[in-house]
Amino acid sequence: MHTQEYESLRGVLADADEPLTAREILALVEELEDRDEFDSPHRVATVLGRWARRGEVEVIADSPYRYRLNT
Repeated sequence: MHTQEYESLRGVLADADEPLTAREILALVEELEDRDEFDSPHRVATVLGRWARRGEVEVIADSPYRYRLNT
């Protein structure tokens, strides 16, 4: 993953007051950035799933899944 993509996702999650869905995260990244780093909520979820395996992100298994940074 490119550093810019990492920083974009991490920034959105760090600023969130509550867990967010991949779709909400994608919308916020697109709103804040002037380019399309991620092409779909599925791509966001895939990246966050990898982070979860490393312990960086908590995945809340609901419908839909929600994500937040582990602090």
